[in-house]
Amino acid sequence: MTQHANTHEPSTSTAEFRIQLSSTRRGARLARTLAVQQLTEWWGVPHDSEPVRTVALVTAELASNAITHGRLPGRDFRLMLRLLPQAIRIEVTDTRPDHLPPQSPPGPVPTDADSGRGLLLIGAYVNRWGCTVRDGLTKTVWAEVALPGS
Repeated sequence: MTQHANTHEPSTSTAEFRIQLSSTRRGARLARTLAVQQLTEWWGVPHDSEPVRTVALVTAELASNAITHGRLPGRDFRLMLRLLPQAIRIEVTDTRPDHLPPQSPPGPVPTDADSGRGLLLIGAYVNRWGCTVRDGLTKTVWAEVALPGS
């Protein structure tokens, strides 16, 4: 089930990881690597397990969207991981609150298109996702991946 909402506050988290990264392809790759590292530390599961691959894919897509659609010159993006009771919440905050993701999944994407499938991928892999704007300077796109056994 995918839920997309404009606001949602997570339930109490048990652990958090937060880092600022450069709004570059290198920063997006580092976000993915750090998410995998942190997740395997929290869960104690192998790097190549299904939940870790899902978190890696979702983190990569959210970070890529931040550097593609949410980038302002000289401004970083923030990656935050929250370990919730039944899920891991991935949050990517960028500096373009005026560039919100669409409220509904995009329509069909031509097979030869280089982009346009990211939100479809996220919707297929997560329990729910959304976007929160708390101020005039940033927006946070978040997604929650169920913990194994939840």
